[in-house]
Amino acid sequence: MADDLTLTVTLRPAALDARRGIVRLHPEVMAALALRPGDPVRLTGARTTAGIVAKAESTAGRGLLYADDLTLGNLGMRDGGQVTVTPIPVTQAARVTLAGPAEVVAVVSPEMLRLALLGKVVSAGDDVSLLPQDVLPEAGHRPLVEAARRSLANRVGYAWTSTLLSVVEVAGADAALVTMDTVVAWQDGPAAAAPARPEVSPGTPASTDPDVPPLSLDDLPGLRTQAKELEELLDLGFHHGEVLAKLGTRVTLGVLICGAAGSGKSALVRAVGTAVGAEVRTVWAPELAALTNNAAAARLRELSSEVRSKRPAVLLISDVEALAPREEPGPISTVFRQVLADTLADGTAVVCTTSRPESVDPSLRAPELLSVQLTVPLPDAAMRREQLGVLTRGMPLAEDVRMDEVAGRTPGFVAADLGALAREAGVRAALRQKDAESPTVTMADFEAALDVVRPTSMAESTLEVAAVTLDDVGDMAEVKQVLTESVLWPLTYPDTFARLGVSPPRGVLLYGPPGCGKTYLVKAIAGTGKANVLSVKGAELLSKWVGDSERSVRELFRRAREAAPTLVFLDEVDALAPARGQGTDGGVTDRVVAALLTELDGVEDLRNVVVIGATNRPDLIDPALLRPGRLERLVFVPPPDAEARTAILRASSKAVPLDEAVDLAALGADLEGFSAADCSALIREAALAAMRDSLEATTVTAANVAAARARVRASLDPGQVAWLAAYAESHQP
Repeated sequence: MADDLTLTVTLRPAALDARRGIVRLHPEVMAALALRPGDPVRLTGARTTAGIVAKAESTAGRGLLYADDLTLGNLGMRDGGQVTVTPIPVTQAARVTLAGPAEVVAVVSPEMLRLALLGKVVSAGDDVSLLPQDVLPEAGHRPLVEAARRSLANRVGYAWTSTLLSVVEVAGADAALVTMDTVVAWQDGPAAAAPARPEVSPGTPASTDPDVPPLSLDDLPGLRTQAKELEELLDLGFHHGEVLAKLGTRVTLGVLICGAAGSGKSALVRAVGTAVGAEVRTVWAPELAALTNNAAAARLRELSSEVRSKRPAVLLISDVEALAPREEPGPISTVFRQVLADTLADGTAVVCTTSRPESVDPSLRAPELLSVQLTVPLPDAAMRREQLGVLTRGMPLAEDVRMDEVAGRTPGFVAADLGALAREAGVRAALRQKDAESPTVTMADFEAALDVVRPTSMAESTLEVAAVTLDDVGDMAEVKQVLTESVLWPLTYPDTFARLGVSPPRGVLLYGPPGCGKTYLVKAIAGTGKANVLSVKGAELLSKWVGDSERSVRELFRRAREAAPTLVFLDEVDALAPARGQGTDGGVTDRVVAALLTELDGVEDLRNVVVIGATNRPDLIDPALLRPGRLERLVFVPPPDAEARTAILRASSKAVPLDEAVDLAALGADLEGFSAADCSALIREAALAAMRDSLEATTVTAANVAAARARVRASLDPGQVAWLAAYAESHQP
């Protein structure tokens, strides 16, 4: 690389590679500067910063440099301008010190912070983001980058992609590359945004700092039962060994804590460690698992030796499934079990956490290893209300803020999600009141935050809950009543069922002709019941690989349990659960049906989860799925009659300015054979007809409706409707 070459180009704002420290140049310009993708460059504008260079498209301008908004801010040139590009040698950063928001410093360990910065070139005084540099990662770093992305999303919550940190100091050069050998630390002293964390270098675990105010269990509402059990165990093992000796027994201080990501597992351990006077050393399992076997084994043994010399001490291993996976455990799993046994035998406590207990090697739960298992449950409405109270203690809340309502509208949210919700509400308030002397957070800010912040467990949900309720569904009074009793009551009033000593219905099957509103009913139920919704089409769970389909079913219901109260919607369920013994797919669907039956009515209780299936062919579904305890309520969604079609037309045209001459009752009577979807399409087509007449139209006239009536045809098949009606008649309870 030619270090003495420079080039002055025009800076062009670009969203590509946002907040990752990447700048792009034309390939010919890179060749002229002897640059390769991934090389560092110095950028000089109103300020001087640095970045990693990558190729722009061949059609890009040769005199342009493309950079994101973060780089523009570091250059002091948010509106663009001329910038000088200079190649610089690759220099490893020996040490990087950063400052950031208190809530981020509290949950992001220096090890995880180093992975977020891995492969970035940083300069003192710059801002950096937590978004990993995954555009040009080294091949060996890809697993680390992916693990960092998942853990940051879990720990920081929704706002992790927009969080900015300040680079306080870079030791080694003006601009240097962060590598796995870089020592990363949060800023120390009173200028820090939060209590300082000790620096972390390779082979050295994170440690609690005695000068940092300890984490109190008062900051972790909802975890008191688990905290008491863990505190009693550690106190007995650390401080009352003589009692155990007199009784001729001993205690193994190996604990596995399970719970949803972001539910406060690690915070629980740190708080209990403070309560019993033990030092807590933290290690992040995915970082170790990404190393070579020899390097990971050496790190584990070194870590064990250090923590055993600091008794009483707790070794906290987060996301332990990365070190000891259930599927295909490698050599590092054997070493980990050996180190775990040696550490526990020496009287040191080892606490492992996981959000996926089904993925952890079962051998770890042997009596001499992780013999105690604690579960951190999802918070219910009362617990979420308490957590919100803690999270908003420092917020100036307006009088109209109704925390009980916010808690009721956040099913499936864990502590990290609620923290992200509170932060988002604060940001919304700040945007409204930039110049206010006494800004406050209002209920409107929380409502705006609720529109964008979703629970971590619902990140892969395929159904966006529409802002509709059952009141928006035209007619279908009997169907809505059955669904209210079978779906909404179990989700909304589980205590009532428990008080009366009965189990609520597990599931409902909606069947009827295509286009009659089955999916729309599910959306309306979700909007009414304020429940999380997981939606999947039957065929999406099927895979040609042996075991994958069953695993997909188990994963679906695991997510449902984590996000409870949850509504699981299985569309086209006949494709997922056909009658067994009739397939030609090697038994794939038979095994899927067996997995589905087990999840619905197996040993593990399905609490606060209701399943709704939808189909046009109920006769194709395996009969075992339709017995009590599974999809026990069969609800026929009939084609609309004249009265129902009129109600559907009124509901569909609620926001459409219809002329007074439009008679919806007469229109509904004339639409024999029209489904609910056809009626909605008719209103939509009438509005388009009005636009064709004039783009300045303010109403939809009767002539527009007549034109639409001529274009939209009935889609219902009379033969199928008659067969489904006969099926419904024969299957009435």
